[in-house]
Amino acid sequence: MLSIHVIIVTYNAMKWAERCFTSLKHSSVPVHCIVIDNGSSDGTQEYIKNHFPEVHFIQSEQNLGFGKANNLGIETGYKKGADFFYLMNQDAWLYEDSMDKLLEVYHAHPNKEEIGIISPIHIDGTEKKLDIFLDKYIAHNYERTRLISDLYFQTLKPYYEISFVNAAHWLLPKKTIETVGGFNPYFFHYGEDNEYVNRLHFHKKKIILVPGSKVVHDGKQSLGKVDYTRYKDLSMETKIINPNLPNALKSEKKALLQSIFKNSALGKLSISKQLVEKYKKISAEANILSKIRTEVSQKGPTFLKI
Repeated sequence: MLSIHVIIVTYNAMKWAERCFTSLKHSSVPVHCIVIDNGSSDGTQEYIKNHFPEVHFIQSEQNLGFGKANNLGIETGYKKGADFFYLMNQDAWLYEDSMDKLLEVYHAHPNKEEIGIISPIHIDGTEKKLDIFLDKYIAHNYERTRLISDLYFQTLKPYYEISFVNAAHWLLPKKTIETVGGFNPYFFHYGEDNEYVNRLHFHKKKIILVPGSKVVHDGKQSLGKVDYTRYKDLSMETKIINPNLPNALKSEKKALLQSIFKNSALGKLSISKQLVEKYKKISAEANILSKIRTEVSQKGPTFLKI
């Protein structure tokens, strides 16, 4: 029997804990669960230990962020012999047949080696609409998939290849971990999944969306989700370390300089000042970013101790 390890990073998860972990117990496909707690202060740890003793619980001494904590879970699952790693947000849950439907597509796929991520359909917490971000990802892939047309005419295919889906629900075959690795520790929270997908594409693996599998992500339904007053905007750094983009560091520095001069000429001095600080940061971290770029270009369990 295949060994599937569900990895959940928790931080004050009491709002969703009962529904999240109960859904795993009711899965028609048996799963193991690994929780990495990032220092909850609302009783999450005690609740999971008391009500779901089957969970392999890891208490982090510090808040590792999303990526590093997931890496710890992946390493633990790998050592336990996992065939699949299911990364799931704390504000999410499965239906009874969610995992079964994903595995059906995996087993029927003609070229399993090219599968990097298998994703179910994410619906929002009301369970009456798609997660707004999935709407966005589907729309971005309209020309490739024609999924919207297939939804309208009720002619859905078993799966569709899309360019991106966020890591609220990711099923990763073991081969993906061994080829692409784990999350980049350069990112603390937000942006990790974008950077991971860049590497996935670089290593010629695909993201498969399965319409027959439905799950819930009770996340914020706003496209302006990331508050960059609290979290760093690392989109430029993501481009620089993207192995799919040639001469990325040089290109981004050039674009920054052009924006600095343009905003200065228009009298937008506050924006220009922010761009200058960004240019200084990119320049100061050039060696670090170049080293990361080289590292993520290599095939293997990057950023993981397995």
